[in-house]
Amino acid sequence: MSISFMPIRQRRRLSVTAGLIGAGAMLLLSACGDKAAQQGPGMGPSEVGVVVVKSEAVNLTTELSGRTSAFLVSDVRPQVSGLIKSRLFTEGAYVEAGQSLYQIDAAPYEAANAAARAQVSQAEATLAAAKLKAERYGELVKINAISKQENDDAQAALKQAEASVASARANLQTASINLNYTKVQAPISGRIGKSSVTPGALVTASQATELARIQNISSIYLDINQSVNEVMALRKAVAEGKIGKSGTADVELILEDGSVYPVKGTLQFSDVSVDESTGTVTLRALFPNPKDDLLPGMYARARITSGVIGSGILVPQPAVTRDPKGNAMVYVVDKDSKAAIRPIQVRQTIGDKWLVTGGLQAGDKVIVEGLQKVRPDAPVKASVIGQPAKK
Repeated sequence: MSISFMPIRQRRRLSVTAGLIGAGAMLLLSACGDKAAQQGPGMGPSEVGVVVVKSEAVNLTTELSGRTSAFLVSDVRPQVSGLIKSRLFTEGAYVEAGQSLYQIDAAPYEAANAAARAQVSQAEATLAAAKLKAERYGELVKINAISKQENDDAQAALKQAEASVASARANLQTASINLNYTKVQAPISGRIGKSSVTPGALVTASQATELARIQNISSIYLDINQSVNEVMALRKAVAEGKIGKSGTADVELILEDGSVYPVKGTLQFSDVSVDESTGTVTLRALFPNPKDDLLPGMYARARITSGVIGSGILVPQPAVTRDPKGNAMVYVVDKDSKAAIRPIQVRQTIGDKWLVTGGLQAGDKVIVEGLQKVRPDAPVKASVIGQPAKK
């Protein structure tokens, strides 16, 4: 086996050549990488979706919470004392005004009515006798057959008999009323709740505990409270002409599960005094309830139109972001087709949009989709949402 040795000079030449080749390869790879980076997708215009904002009349709405109450409520109480003989209704049923609900033992009142009727008969008989005597004495005094004093006494007895008849008739009327009150009747139409007494119970006239409660829920009230500061701010804005007065008294009812009651109500009144403990004023709205879907005591919210802005701008909520200080801003597409940050002023949300009161003008293109790809002053390719993109 023979071993050949390369001369030292030749080995040095090969080493230098290999180094030059390696360095060239590295430069070539670096150049290719830079070129690939320059041709990457990040340097091209980002595709974004925009909305072209417009100025329009916008209703300012306020949502306030409250509870429902029945349109009419009546607590049924006895007007005479006695034992309950029977209950004449089904708990939870619908009752008509004037319908008998309870029967109180009428025997004592029937006796009192009969006694009062007898007193009337007695008084009328006394009156008849006094009337004949007075007429007769009136003729006799003319011929001086009796003294004037005797005639005056007869005339006075007549008037006293007439007064006794009137008193007896009044007592009879009172006895008749009390006898009728032994039938406890419904004062209003509506649904009646549970009975607090059973047959055999002793009740007293005008007692504190009601026998039952009737509620008419063909319509339902919603009592809501609004901060007095909000009321004053709204009045000031109207006085300064910043917003117009609401032209409608319609109110929407939002149920506890978030659904909207299908029938609109009307605002009935606004209280004229402020609750000192809460600093609020009371508003009351009335809602038709034809299917009895609304029940008294339910928690609900009312959406009230409090004013109108003649030239408001609405922007979808996803388009609005906040800076570190909490100020609202949006990205718009400027005339050079570049993204630009625009600070804005917002008032409130209306549905799924923000009401913008400053910072935007009609015709501005606000970026709504593709915000994660947008950088300030970066070129963008905008397409209006809801319209086909231009090629």
